[in-house]
Amino acid sequence: MDVIALVGPSGTGKSHRALIVAHEYAADAIIDDGIFIKDSKIIAGYSAKKEPSKIKAVRRAIFMEPDHASEVREAIAKVMPVRVLVLGTSENMVQKIVEALQLPGISKVIHIEDIATRAEIAKARESRLKEGKHIIPVPTIELKPHFSGYMIDPLEIFFKKPQAKRRNKLGEKSIVRPTFSYYGKLLISDAAIASIVDFVAVHETDITRTGQINIKNSHDKEKGISISLDVTVIYGSVLREVVYNAQCRIKNMVEFMTGLLVKEVNIAVKRLSLE
Repeated sequence: MDVIALVGPSGTGKSHRALIVAHEYAADAIIDDGIFIKDSKIIAGYSAKKEPSKIKAVRRAIFMEPDHASEVREAIAKVMPVRVLVLGTSENMVQKIVEALQLPGISKVIHIEDIATRAEIAKARESRLKEGKHIIPVPTIELKPHFSGYMIDPLEIFFKKPQAKRRNKLGEKSIVRPTFSYYGKLLISDAAIASIVDFVAVHETDITRTGQINIKNSHDKEKGISISLDVTVIYGSVLREVVYNAQCRIKNMVEFMTGLLVKEVNIAVKRLSLE
């Protein structure tokens, strides 16, 4: 199995050109935004464009969920494509996808600037930013079970054949508008996260109050955030059990409410309370 990659920043037209690139390089399968496509059919996976937030979409696109990655790995092993085209926003991203799916090393990297003009890239960016339009390189009929209510319209793709001097139909792809595209740029302050942490921590009756809460953001969606706090615990409580339960609740609630990945939750018991 051979693996090639198409790399370019988000919204520059990678998915729009995926079928053409796959045709030119004889790739019979495509991995794009969390789904495995072969012969214009979705074989396995769950599209990142169906996620409710951009952060969750990024995690889905790089196969961070073990069950998701396992499903796609099994599908690839079953159909055994000859050449796979992997799409990503950077060489680092496509490398992570390859590692998550246990694919062979990438033999060739194609950059969007090599196959699209500046004007075409600018037009694609404008369509993404102003209209929230995203392309998925499969026909609308194939998408319906996965994207009910998200479709805008189908788009027929052609490629030019120089010797014939005419356009030949290559296939159909669909335009969708994901939920997260409506939001624009979403910022979550550390104070908001700290408020969630405080509420969840004291919800446990054995923790009476929290002290200092620190949020360390690496500004890398893939690495996640670190949360540190000190607490006051009722005297006589089993500290290990109280702290562990609080760590789990804080991690789960912050991830659920913000979509951010929580890398670690560090809790220090600074005080005991007799109340």
